[in-house]
Amino acid sequence: MILSKIELKGFRNYKKAEINLSKKSLIIGANDVGKTNLLWAIRLLLDRGLSDYDIEPQDSDFYAYDETNEFEIVLHFTNVVEDCVVSRMKGKISDDDEMCLMYKGYRDKITKAKTFKLFAGKAINDLEEIEDRYYRKVLNIKYISSKRDLHNYIKREKNYLFQIAKEERTEEETQSDDKLYSEIQNDLKLVDEKIPALKFISTATNTINDELSKLSLHHKKQKVVFDASTSNVDSFINNVSIAAKSNEENVLIGGDGRLNQIYLALWASRNGITEESLTEVTIFCIEEPEAHLHPHQQRKLAEYLNLSLNGQVILTSHSPQITSEFSPNSIVRLLNKENSTTAASDGCSKIIEDAFLDFGYRKSIISAEAFFSDVVFLVEGPSEDLFYKTLSKQIDIDLDRLNISVLMVDGIGFKTYINILNSLDIDWVLRTDNDIFKVPKKDEYRFAGVQRCISYYKEFFISDKETDKLLLEHENNLQWSTPNPEIVNIESAKIITKDLENYGMFLSFNDLENDFFNSSLNSEIKDFFSDIDETEIVSGMQKRKATFMFNFLKNNTKSLSKLKDDNISKPLLECKSKIELIQNETN
Repeated sequence: MILSKIELKGFRNYKKAEINLSKKSLIIGANDVGKTNLLWAIRLLLDRGLSDYDIEPQDSDFYAYDETNEFEIVLHFTNVVEDCVVSRMKGKISDDDEMCLMYKGYRDKITKAKTFKLFAGKAINDLEEIEDRYYRKVLNIKYISSKRDLHNYIKREKNYLFQIAKEERTEEETQSDDKLYSEIQNDLKLVDEKIPALKFISTATNTINDELSKLSLHHKKQKVVFDASTSNVDSFINNVSIAAKSNEENVLIGGDGRLNQIYLALWASRNGITEESLTEVTIFCIEEPEAHLHPHQQRKLAEYLNLSLNGQVILTSHSPQITSEFSPNSIVRLLNKENSTTAASDGCSKIIEDAFLDFGYRKSIISAEAFFSDVVFLVEGPSEDLFYKTLSKQIDIDLDRLNISVLMVDGIGFKTYINILNSLDIDWVLRTDNDIFKVPKKDEYRFAGVQRCISYYKEFFISDKETDKLLLEHENNLQWSTPNPEIVNIESAKIITKDLENYGMFLSFNDLENDFFNSSLNSEIKDFFSDIDETEIVSGMQKRKATFMFNFLKNNTKSLSKLKDDNISKPLLECKSKIELIQNETN
């Protein structure tokens, strides 16, 4: 069975949200967007580690931005066919193998007293009140917080591993262990006898007994000794610690990253379940498994957890590396709009998967960065990527602080990127060259860059009367029959280009190199190309593109501040404006 959907109404920062999940789900989003709150909603109904007192509603559980005194949490389950659940939940499962559980919290308007009710049924419109969470023995959640107590958990769980390993021994292995066990016990008795004979031990023992005799005569009847207590084999074995060895020498086990891996490996080995002889259905929820790990280990850990845990797995993460290990339709991107958290495309969705179908080998590029951005600035190639990332710092636009990503599409294939960003509800801005192409098999030419952006307007934006009127008047002038455009063609292109900026689409006057040469940095560019004729500078820039841009920026970085009010900076300023708008909506 699968927890396929969660509905939240009036709960914490969720005003109203439907979030779809898959068997392996990754929940991502900004800090404080509600990832932990989402897991808490599941835990209220399924975590058997929470007592009745723990699940009592608190004032903080009610939606804060509107006056509300009720909240609902509904868990939808599909493919409920496991015998352990079916027998326990008789009458609560539909003919289509579906089931719902609901937690409803109440707060009295006057006294502010808080209560809750639990419901179960075949569907949301067929729920019956139940007395308690009696189903948790066969349907539950196992949860690892981001605040893990690494040392204590490892110390505690190793004894569980010992016990499981004992039970799984063959008869021959048991006999061999019993023989060795007796030998160890005899050896430990000898150790116990020798330790008190150590001079510093006996001296310390005498010192304590002398001091005790000064306090009371009663102490003369008994002597205090330092007891190694190693002869108790079970106690000795249970107190062994996990250590690391290098060339047969014990070494420090490592930092928090290594401990985190040991923690999760122990946890997975204990909680891994098999599909056979299933006596309970467990959903595994782990917060931020990437803690203290470098990128390669983060990816491997995500793969390991997915393979080791055979039940449904829900992870929360801030890691692009872990994100890259999940299929697109298994990713839930949470975002906050108008003081309420929702999921892009309602969570795990085929919409997101379909957006990736045309993306091919570039999937890892966008999953590693854009999934975590609030605004993505799409550019054509490496020279634009270098330029705008450097320019942003010089005109006081901190991309990392503002959570803006600059991504190159490696050509003019913006559409696949836009589809993905829209499916994830991530805002975007683009800049493209104002290309003029010859129409194939015709003696005609066209403003290909402008037409490209018009097609994005028509496909991705809600129709606007003013823009539609403007296109009706000027779009036909974007194509002509002479080698060079007439004034009417150029003017129509300028008018449309200006309007497209309202949709976050920016076109160069020609291309980046021409715009760069005609900018406020003209003198610096001429100095850079002092060995060639001025008329050849632009073609020289175009031939070397990224190489020119890298070398120029290396020696002229600070001079980019001159471009703050230049048209070439408009896309970055638009990205910043979009971020400010998002911030205003969430405050």
